[in-house]
Amino acid sequence: MFKNFKLQLMTITVFAFVLVFSGSAIAAKKDPIKIASVSWTGVTVKTELAVKILNSLGYEAENLMVSVPIAYKAMASGEAEFFLGNWMPTQQTIANKYFEQGSVIQSVANMKNAKYTLAVPSYCYEAGLQNFSDIHKYADKLENRIYGIEEGNDGNQVILKMIDNDMHNLGDFTLIPSSAAGMLSQVQSFVRDKKWIVFLGWSPHYMNKVIDMKYLKGSTAETFGPNDGTATVYTNYRKGFDQEYPNVTEFLKNFTFPISMMNEIMTMLHKNDNMEPADAGMEWIKNHPERYQKWLKGIETVDGKPALPAFEAALQ
Repeated sequence: MFKNFKLQLMTITVFAFVLVFSGSAIAAKKDPIKIASVSWTGVTVKTELAVKILNSLGYEAENLMVSVPIAYKAMASGEAEFFLGNWMPTQQTIANKYFEQGSVIQSVANMKNAKYTLAVPSYCYEAGLQNFSDIHKYADKLENRIYGIEEGNDGNQVILKMIDNDMHNLGDFTLIPSSAAGMLSQVQSFVRDKKWIVFLGWSPHYMNKVIDMKYLKGSTAETFGPNDGTATVYTNYRKGFDQEYPNVTEFLKNFTFPISMMNEIMTMLHKNDNMEPADAGMEWIKNHPERYQKWLKGIETVDGKPALPAFEAALQ
Protein backbone atom coordinates (compact mmCIF):
# COMPACT_ATOMS: atom_id res chain seq x y z
CA MET A 1 0.00 0.00 0.00
CA PHE A 2 2.84 2.37 0.89
CA LYS A 3 4.52 1.57 -2.39
CA ASN A 4 1.30 2.32 -4.28
CA PHE A 5 0.93 5.61 -2.42
CA LYS A 6 4.52 6.51 -3.16
CA LEU A 7 4.03 5.68 -6.84
CA GLN A 8 0.86 7.78 -6.97
CA LEU A 9 2.68 10.67 -5.32
CA MET A 10 5.49 10.49 -7.85
CA THR A 11 2.98 10.37 -10.70
CA ILE A 12 1.15 13.44 -9.38
CA THR A 13 4.45 15.29 -8.92
CA VAL A 14 5.61 14.51 -12.46
CA PHE A 15 2.19 15.47 -13.84
CA ALA A 16 2.27 18.76 -11.94
CA PHE A 17 5.78 19.46 -13.27
CA VAL A 18 4.65 18.80 -16.81
CA LEU A 19 1.72 21.15 -16.35
CA VAL A 20 3.93 23.91 -14.95
CA PHE A 21 6.55 23.41 -17.66
CA SER A 22 3.91 23.35 -20.41
CA GLY A 23 2.28 26.46 -18.99
CA SER A 24 5.63 28.26 -18.94
CA ALA A 25 6.35 27.21 -22.50
CA ILE A 26 2.94 28.43 -23.63
CA ALA A 27 3.43 31.71 -21.78
CA ALA A 28 6.88 32.13 -23.37
CA LYS A 29 5.62 31.40 -26.87
CA LYS A 30 5.26 34.60 -28.85
CA ASP A 31 2.54 35.38 -31.35
CA PRO A 32 3.42 35.48 -35.06
CA ILE A 33 5.51 38.45 -36.17
CA LYS A 34 3.00 40.33 -38.29
CA ILE A 35 4.67 42.56 -40.85
CA ALA A 36 2.47 45.41 -42.08
CA SER A 37 2.57 45.71 -45.84
CA VAL A 38 0.82 47.58 -48.66
CA SER A 39 -0.03 46.39 -52.15
CA TRP A 40 2.92 48.06 -53.87
CA THR A 41 5.21 45.65 -55.66
CA GLY A 42 8.42 46.84 -53.99
CA VAL A 43 7.03 46.78 -50.46
CA THR A 44 5.47 43.37 -51.10
CA VAL A 45 8.78 41.94 -52.32
CA LYS A 46 10.65 43.26 -49.29
CA THR A 47 7.98 42.00 -46.90
CA GLU A 48 7.80 38.53 -48.45
CA LEU A 49 11.60 38.24 -48.30
CA ALA A 50 11.49 39.19 -44.61
CA VAL A 51 8.84 36.51 -44.01
CA LYS A 52 10.93 33.85 -45.78
CA ILE A 53 14.11 34.75 -43.92
CA LEU A 54 12.54 35.01 -40.46
CA ASN A 55 10.68 31.73 -40.92
CA SER A 56 13.96 30.02 -41.90
CA LEU A 57 15.46 31.27 -38.61
CA GLY A 58 12.70 29.66 -36.54
CA TYR A 59 10.37 32.63 -36.12
CA GLU A 60 6.76 32.57 -37.24
CA ALA A 61 6.25 35.57 -39.51
CA GLU A 62 3.43 36.63 -41.80
CA ASN A 63 2.52 39.41 -44.22
CA LEU A 64 -0.37 41.64 -43.07
CA MET A 65 -1.58 43.43 -46.22
CA VAL A 66 -3.31 46.73 -45.37
CA SER A 67 -3.39 50.39 -46.46
CA VAL A 68 -0.79 52.91 -45.27
CA PRO A 69 -3.02 54.53 -42.60
CA ILE A 70 -4.02 51.11 -41.25
CA ALA A 71 -0.35 50.01 -41.18
CA TYR A 72 0.39 52.81 -38.70
CA LYS A 73 -2.70 52.15 -36.62
CA ALA A 74 -1.75 48.47 -36.51
CA MET A 75 1.78 49.20 -35.30
CA ALA A 76 0.58 51.74 -32.76
CA SER A 77 -1.93 49.24 -31.32
CA GLY A 78 0.50 46.30 -31.35
CA GLU A 79 -1.39 44.43 -34.08
CA ALA A 80 1.65 44.66 -36.39
CA GLU A 81 5.34 44.59 -35.52
CA PHE A 82 7.08 46.49 -38.31
CA PHE A 83 6.67 48.09 -41.75
CA LEU A 84 9.19 48.30 -44.60
CA GLY A 85 7.40 50.91 -46.72
CA ASN A 86 7.72 54.28 -44.94
CA TRP A 87 8.23 56.52 -48.01
CA MET A 88 9.37 59.93 -46.87
CA PRO A 89 8.68 62.80 -47.07
CA THR A 90 5.30 62.01 -48.66
CA GLN A 91 4.10 59.83 -45.74
CA GLN A 92 4.90 62.50 -43.16
CA THR A 93 1.24 63.59 -42.95
CA ILE A 94 0.33 60.05 -41.86
CA ALA A 95 3.45 58.87 -40.05
CA ASN A 96 4.79 61.89 -38.17
CA LYS A 97 2.08 61.92 -35.50
CA TYR A 98 2.95 58.31 -34.59
CA PHE A 99 6.65 59.15 -34.48
CA GLU A 100 5.93 62.15 -32.24
CA GLN A 101 3.74 60.03 -29.93
CA GLY A 102 6.51 57.46 -29.71
CA SER A 103 4.12 54.61 -30.60
CA VAL A 104 6.00 53.93 -33.85
CA ILE A 105 9.77 54.18 -34.25
CA GLN A 106 11.41 55.27 -37.49
CA SER A 107 14.47 53.05 -37.90
CA VAL A 108 16.98 52.72 -40.73
CA ALA A 109 16.63 53.87 -44.32
CA ASN A 110 16.13 50.59 -46.17
CA MET A 111 16.15 52.20 -49.63
CA LYS A 112 17.66 55.52 -50.71
CA ASN A 113 17.27 57.64 -53.85
CA ALA A 114 13.77 56.43 -54.64
CA LYS A 115 11.25 58.60 -56.49
CA TYR A 116 7.61 59.40 -55.72
CA THR A 117 5.80 62.23 -57.46
CA LEU A 118 3.53 63.10 -60.39
CA ALA A 119 4.43 61.84 -63.84
CA VAL A 120 3.23 62.09 -67.44
CA PRO A 121 3.82 60.23 -70.70
CA SER A 122 6.84 61.61 -72.53
CA TYR A 123 4.72 63.05 -75.36
CA CYS A 124 2.90 65.25 -72.81
CA TYR A 125 6.21 66.39 -71.35
CA GLU A 126 7.63 67.22 -74.78
CA ALA A 127 4.46 69.18 -75.59
CA GLY A 128 4.99 71.45 -72.58
CA LEU A 129 3.63 69.69 -69.48
CA GLN A 130 6.86 69.61 -67.49
CA ASN A 131 6.07 71.24 -64.15
CA PHE A 132 3.30 71.11 -61.52
CA SER A 133 2.51 74.68 -62.52
CA ASP A 134 1.83 73.54 -66.11
CA ILE A 135 -0.93 71.06 -65.23
CA HIS A 136 -3.80 73.58 -65.12
CA LYS A 137 -2.82 74.93 -68.56
CA TYR A 138 -3.81 71.59 -70.08
CA ALA A 139 -6.96 71.02 -67.99
CA ASP A 140 -9.09 70.30 -71.07
CA LYS A 141 -6.71 67.68 -72.45
CA LEU A 142 -6.47 66.09 -68.99
CA GLU A 143 -10.24 66.31 -68.39
CA ASN A 144 -9.36 67.96 -65.05
CA ARG A 145 -8.21 64.62 -63.64
CA ILE A 146 -5.15 63.35 -61.80
CA TYR A 147 -4.86 59.59 -61.37
CA GLY A 148 -3.75 58.13 -58.03
CA ILE A 149 -3.67 54.75 -56.35
CA GLU A 150 -5.58 53.21 -53.42
CA GLU A 151 -7.87 55.23 -51.16
CA GLY A 152 -6.08 56.77 -48.18
CA ASN A 153 -2.64 56.45 -49.74
CA ASP A 154 -0.18 59.18 -48.78
CA GLY A 155 0.41 60.14 -52.42
CA ASN A 156 -3.33 60.54 -52.90
CA GLN A 157 -3.44 62.74 -49.82
CA VAL A 158 -0.76 65.02 -51.27
CA ILE A 159 -2.77 65.33 -54.49
CA LEU A 160 -5.95 66.09 -52.52
CA LYS A 161 -4.06 68.71 -50.51
CA MET A 162 -2.95 70.37 -53.74
CA ILE A 163 -6.53 70.35 -55.05
CA ASP A 164 -8.18 71.47 -51.78
CA ASN A 165 -5.72 74.37 -51.38
CA ASP A 166 -5.78 75.28 -55.08
CA MET A 167 -2.02 74.81 -55.21
CA HIS A 168 -0.68 75.37 -58.74
CA ASN A 169 -4.26 76.36 -59.73
CA LEU A 170 -5.48 72.78 -59.37
CA GLY A 171 -8.65 73.64 -57.45
CA ASP A 172 -10.94 72.45 -60.24
CA PHE A 173 -9.19 69.10 -60.68
CA THR A 174 -10.41 65.73 -59.39
CA LEU A 175 -8.37 62.84 -57.98
CA ILE A 176 -9.21 59.47 -59.53
CA PRO A 177 -8.19 56.79 -56.99
CA SER A 178 -7.51 53.19 -58.00
CA SER A 179 -5.20 50.30 -57.21
CA ALA A 180 -1.61 50.59 -58.42
CA ALA A 181 -2.29 47.94 -61.05
CA GLY A 182 -5.54 49.62 -62.08
CA MET A 183 -3.89 53.01 -62.42
CA LEU A 184 -1.05 51.63 -64.54
CA SER A 185 -3.51 49.81 -66.78
CA GLN A 186 -5.31 53.12 -67.28
CA VAL A 187 -2.04 54.91 -68.07
CA GLN A 188 -1.03 52.27 -70.62
CA SER A 189 -4.46 52.51 -72.25
CA PHE A 190 -4.11 56.30 -72.52
CA VAL A 191 -0.58 55.99 -73.92
CA ARG A 192 -1.74 53.65 -76.68
CA ASP A 193 -4.23 56.30 -77.79
CA LYS A 194 -1.83 59.22 -77.18
CA LYS A 195 -4.28 60.70 -74.70
CA TRP A 196 -3.07 63.06 -71.98
CA ILE A 197 -2.80 61.91 -68.38
CA VAL A 198 -1.11 62.95 -65.12
CA PHE A 199 -0.55 60.09 -62.69
CA LEU A 200 1.26 59.10 -59.52
CA GLY A 201 4.61 57.57 -60.44
CA TRP A 202 7.47 56.08 -58.48
CA SER A 203 10.81 54.35 -58.75
CA PRO A 204 11.85 51.61 -58.38
CA HIS A 205 9.02 50.08 -60.40
CA TYR A 206 8.68 48.34 -63.73
CA MET A 207 6.48 51.23 -64.96
CA ASN A 208 9.72 53.06 -65.68
CA LYS A 209 10.65 50.30 -68.14
CA VAL A 210 7.33 49.72 -69.88
CA ILE A 211 6.02 53.31 -70.08
CA ASP A 212 7.88 56.10 -71.86
CA MET A 213 7.33 58.59 -69.04
CA LYS A 214 8.76 61.66 -67.37
CA TYR A 215 8.51 62.94 -63.79
CA LEU A 216 7.23 66.48 -63.37
CA LYS A 217 9.31 69.21 -61.78
CA GLY A 218 8.02 71.65 -59.18
CA SER A 219 7.62 69.44 -56.10
CA THR A 220 8.21 71.20 -52.77
CA ALA A 221 8.41 70.26 -49.10
CA GLU A 222 4.62 70.83 -48.94
CA THR A 223 3.91 68.29 -51.70
CA PHE A 224 6.14 65.36 -52.69
CA GLY A 225 9.28 66.83 -51.17
CA PRO A 226 12.21 68.79 -52.56
CA ASN A 227 14.53 67.48 -55.27
CA ASP A 228 11.58 66.71 -57.55
CA GLY A 229 10.12 63.96 -55.42
CA THR A 230 13.30 62.14 -54.47
CA ALA A 231 12.35 59.85 -51.60
CA THR A 232 13.92 57.74 -48.86
CA VAL A 233 12.17 54.58 -47.66
CA TYR A 234 12.50 53.74 -43.96
CA THR A 235 11.85 50.72 -41.78
CA ASN A 236 9.43 51.42 -38.91
CA TYR A 237 8.56 49.25 -35.91
CA ARG A 238 6.16 49.47 -32.99
CA LYS A 239 7.26 50.77 -29.60
CA GLY A 240 8.94 48.03 -27.58
CA PHE A 241 9.64 45.74 -30.52
CA ASP A 242 13.41 46.28 -30.25
CA GLN A 243 13.37 45.13 -26.60
CA GLU A 244 11.23 42.07 -27.31
CA TYR A 245 13.02 41.05 -30.50
CA PRO A 246 16.60 42.40 -30.34
CA ASN A 247 17.87 39.82 -32.83
CA VAL A 248 15.18 40.68 -35.39
CA THR A 249 15.79 44.40 -34.82
CA GLU A 250 19.49 43.90 -35.66
CA PHE A 251 18.46 41.99 -38.78
CA LEU A 252 16.23 44.91 -39.84
CA LYS A 253 19.19 47.28 -39.53
CA ASN A 254 21.00 45.15 -42.12
CA PHE A 255 17.94 44.64 -44.32
CA THR A 256 18.53 47.31 -46.99
CA PHE A 257 17.88 47.38 -50.73
CA PRO A 258 19.69 49.11 -53.60
CA ILE A 259 17.43 50.59 -56.28
CA SER A 260 19.08 48.40 -58.93
CA MET A 261 18.10 45.25 -57.04
CA MET A 262 14.45 46.26 -56.79
CA ASN A 263 14.28 47.30 -60.45
CA GLU A 264 15.62 43.90 -61.52
CA ILE A 265 13.14 42.02 -59.34
CA MET A 266 10.20 44.10 -60.56
CA THR A 267 11.21 43.63 -64.18
CA MET A 268 11.40 39.88 -63.54
CA LEU A 269 7.87 39.96 -62.15
CA HIS A 270 6.57 41.98 -65.09
CA LYS A 271 8.02 39.51 -67.59
CA ASN A 272 6.63 36.49 -65.71
CA ASP A 273 2.93 36.98 -65.04
CA ASN A 274 2.66 33.78 -63.01
CA MET A 275 5.59 34.57 -60.71
CA GLU A 276 4.83 35.65 -57.14
CA PRO A 277 6.78 38.51 -55.46
CA ALA A 278 8.28 36.10 -52.92
CA ASP A 279 9.55 33.81 -55.68
CA ALA A 280 11.05 36.69 -57.65
CA GLY A 281 12.82 38.00 -54.56
CA MET A 282 14.18 34.59 -53.64
CA GLU A 283 15.32 33.95 -57.22
CA TRP A 284 17.26 37.22 -57.20
CA ILE A 285 19.04 36.64 -53.90
CA LYS A 286 19.97 33.06 -54.84
CA ASN A 287 22.01 34.66 -57.63
CA HIS A 288 23.39 37.39 -55.34
CA PRO A 289 24.52 35.65 -52.12
CA GLU A 290 26.59 38.69 -51.13
CA ARG A 291 23.32 40.52 -50.42
CA TYR A 292 21.81 37.99 -47.97
CA GLN A 293 25.22 37.39 -46.41
CA LYS A 294 25.27 41.09 -45.51
CA TRP A 295 21.70 40.92 -44.19
CA LEU A 296 22.50 37.99 -41.89
CA LYS A 297 25.89 39.08 -40.61
CA GLY A 298 25.86 38.76 -36.80
CA ILE A 299 22.27 37.48 -36.76
CA GLU A 300 21.15 34.30 -34.97
CA THR A 301 18.35 31.77 -35.25
CA VAL A 302 15.70 31.55 -32.53
CA ASP A 303 17.79 28.95 -30.70
CA GLY A 304 20.98 31.05 -30.83
CA LYS A 305 22.77 29.46 -33.77
CA PRO A 306 24.31 31.42 -36.68
CA ALA A 307 21.57 32.54 -39.07
CA LEU A 308 23.44 32.16 -42.35
CA PRO A 309 23.64 28.33 -42.48
CA ALA A 310 19.95 28.07 -41.51
CA PHE A 311 18.87 30.38 -44.30
CA GLU A 312 21.14 28.75 -46.89
CA ALA A 313 19.67 25.37 -45.96
CA ALA A 314 16.20 26.81 -46.62
CA LEU A 315 17.35 28.04 -50.03
CA GLN A 316 18.10 24.50 -51.23
